[in-house]
Amino acid sequence: MQPLEQMDLLHAAAGLLVGLLVGLTGVGGGSLMTPLLVLMFGVSPQTAVGTDLLYAAITKITGSAVHGWRDTVDWKIVRRLAYGSVPAALVTLAALSWVGKIGKSSEHVILLSLAGLLAMTSLAVLFRGRLIKLAHGLNPPDPSAKVLAGTTALGAVIGVAVTISSVGAGAIGMTVLLMLYPRLPVVRIVGSDIAHAVPLALIAGTGHWLIGDVDAALLVNLLIGSIPGVVIGSLLSTRAPDRLLQPLLAIVLALSAWQLSVKALANDTPKRPAIHRTDRAAAMPRGALLKPTGFLDPHAT
Repeated sequence: MQPLEQMDLLHAAAGLLVGLLVGLTGVGGGSLMTPLLVLMFGVSPQTAVGTDLLYAAITKITGSAVHGWRDTVDWKIVRRLAYGSVPAALVTLAALSWVGKIGKSSEHVILLSLAGLLAMTSLAVLFRGRLIKLAHGLNPPDPSAKVLAGTTALGAVIGVAVTISSVGAGAIGMTVLLMLYPRLPVVRIVGSDIAHAVPLALIAGTGHWLIGDVDAALLVNLLIGSIPGVVIGSLLSTRAPDRLLQPLLAIVLALSAWQLSVKALANDTPKRPAIHRTDRAAAMPRGALLKPTGFLDPHAT
């Protein structure tokens, strides 16, 4: 078997694993797939984000269709989120393209943004139950204009975060929506969040593809494993113990955030170039070549 074929099997297995976890826990695939590609497979951050965005868009189309069929999508919330997320995604794509062209510094920005968002996601996953109880005890913001402005602003933040790191539309977005719409059933918030993530991921993913940050072969292999993984995970989700899964998932996300931050800081540290033997003479002060060493100098003490 060729090494490329082995790597394809590994990518499909990674897609299967992430699909299972997404189906079991409901956490967005970007929180799991992007750090996996960067840390385990050595994929560049730009390619990992761009490929994962299209991967997430395709896998969430099915989930969005199911929620739409079950009438668990509030399209008013989806529109409000899109008012902020779509323009923000387009502006962020233009900025990433420009930053990448002037100095390859976009990789450092992506790694740090991804690390920070993963840390926030791990907290949101860990305290999801408490946040839901807290949201149900809140009163809706008044007046309604504040809800509209808050939802649009949330969409803009999600648009920037997802375009840079492919993370943010899942646990973080849903957490804020719970605070803005505390009287809305959780299933409708989840459905609205998924429905909004599909066009956003398609726009951001297409932008990364135009920039050149999408690996088509990698995308296909991830989908081969993830589609059955999501189906199996969804079927098993009712039997999975949340008290065990959520803390474990939060720990995995926190460790991924730490590893990515270490990687980003390591890449940012300037390395001192080594002086080759042929360059040492040129690097020594003038006259040092003629000056005797201490044990040969008769005047040395």
